[in-house]
Amino acid sequence: MNTRFTLNKIALATLVASVTTLTACSNDNTNQADTTKAHASAEQIWPKLNIAVKKDAEIEAQIASYLNSMTLEQKVAQMIQPEIRDITVEDMRKYGFGSYLNGGGAFPNGDKHATPQDWVALAEKMYQASVDDSIDGSKIPTMWGTDAVHGHNNVIGATLFPHNIGLGAANNPELIEQIAAVTAVEVMATGIDWVFAPTVAVVRDDRWGRTYEGYSEDPAIVREYSAAIVNGLQG
Repeated sequence: MNTRFTLNKIALATLVASVTTLTACSNDNTNQADTTKAHASAEQIWPKLNIAVKKDAEIEAQIASYLNSMTLEQKVAQMIQPEIRDITVEDMRKYGFGSYLNGGGAFPNGDKHATPQDWVALAEKMYQASVDDSIDGSKIPTMWGTDAVHGHNNVIGATLFPHNIGLGAANNPELIEQIAAVTAVEVMATGIDWVFAPTVAVVRDDRWGRTYEGYSEDPAIVREYSAAIVNGLQG
């Protein structure tokens, strides 16, 4: 298995576990009866599903080990996702953010014409800074997230695809999966680990300014497309 991919799975799981731990800490005064009732209610709302991605005992043990050794500040840092325009590599080394992102119009060094090599260079610097424990004492790797809508559109030279409303009109989930697979390859080529989830809005009022980001007003099409995109991206 790819080591960096495995570490990123651990990082994501650690982030989620940190949120859970902090939430639990804020509810110390809740009595046992209320806690039991809350758990029962949660199980009704969120039933256990037989999903493809199963828990890995080895990874779960590593996560538990991380959490037991983390300070409150480190757990908070795991939940913060700054934007590349607002942080430096040294900030990552100091705080060990769980993830970071590039929003629309954000590029390495603020250069709209940054090359794929420039993107990879920044990704590698941020990654190495996150696993450097010389300042923050943490070796948990960070993850870079990007909104690769219509393809990896922040990168000059990437393949661009039609808006979601146009793709929805095609009513072709197989095509959507192919588009997502192409996008995944181009995102990986720039050193980025994570593409944010597809838009699953079922738009009924065309006055909404982002109607074009929905695939259809038909929930069945949106459902098929969402599954196809996730399969294509994870591939």
